[in-house]
Amino acid sequence: MKMKRRYPVCWLLPLRSNAIIFLVVLIMLAVPWGTAAAQENDELSIVLAVEFNAHAACAHVARNKGWYKAEGIHLKSYDSYVTGMALAAGLLRGDVDAAYICLIPAINVYVNGNVPLKVVAGTHKYGYAIVVNPSVIKIPQDLQRPGIRIGCSREGSPTDAILHKAIETYVLDKQTVTANIQRMNPPKQLMALKTGQLDAAVVPEQYPSMAENLGFKVLLKAQDLWSDMQGSVLVVTDDLIQNHPDIVEKLVKVTRFSTDWINQHPKEASEIIASQLNNTGTTIFPEKAAKLNSQFTVTPEVMETSLIKGLKYSTDIWPSDVDETIAYMVNLGYIKNTFDSSRILDLRWLSQ
Repeated sequence: MKMKRRYPVCWLLPLRSNAIIFLVVLIMLAVPWGTAAAQENDELSIVLAVEFNAHAACAHVARNKGWYKAEGIHLKSYDSYVTGMALAAGLLRGDVDAAYICLIPAINVYVNGNVPLKVVAGTHKYGYAIVVNPSVIKIPQDLQRPGIRIGCSREGSPTDAILHKAIETYVLDKQTVTANIQRMNPPKQLMALKTGQLDAAVVPEQYPSMAENLGFKVLLKAQDLWSDMQGSVLVVTDDLIQNHPDIVEKLVKVTRFSTDWINQHPKEASEIIASQLNNTGTTIFPEKAAKLNSQFTVTPEVMETSLIKGLKYSTDIWPSDVDETIAYMVNLGYIKNTFDSSRILDLRWLSQ
């Protein structure tokens, strides 16, 4: 697979200045729009993208089991991204036809990147946690101590939102906590925890379970901070819906079947997903994160802990939960204006 060019993703940051808006416009003008799907041998093939973590469990299992192929879904490529923010950049460039991505980055790219897409199914609830060095941090209030080093992905990410939920829930000093943040991706956070360069990390599953296996402690989970938080979703481009609704229907069908299978067979699913996430031959964006990620081994036991304790796998998605997420993103400045979730949701295939 050829490596795709990568572009800056400053458009994912909160819209706080005209300079950022200007950069968004420049990027939009430079991006060639259109579907990534290709017609090969009279069969449509699509580019499917996933996050390189437990959030995309249903996709990892479906690919391993051959369920996409069995349904007649031909994959031109299966691209992995270390974070939802990185995957959102792929959507912006028009490289992706369908993606398993966290809801917050999906909304970000829909609004700030003006990418024509729809959410057609959910994949899981929750799936994020704050992990800490228990000898340094024992209670949530310790996060506001000056000098505490907290790892977290950039503003506009789900983990940044979770950290703000913790600040609100425990009435922490926002200025002090935010001053303690060091921005870095999940594998870098895990390495920094391990080497003593961080005291806390806000990361998506499977990283909290991996951190626990290394002797760290889960201080707070998304379940503790955000009731019914919609974690990740399946999104498809408007072009795919308009020109190939049959493919979208099949994607939703496979997603639902795979999700149900994972809930019924967590041990076997954990073995499959662990194998997928230990595949260093997989193309992961960005490359530096891929190299760092390869230094850790995901065991089936750790993955089973992640599946059972860290996430709730379900394709159900409620508009009210999406509306709540949109409102919170406006509150944090990730997006400028609120909008009704019906604009981004197309759940017709879930009711079939």
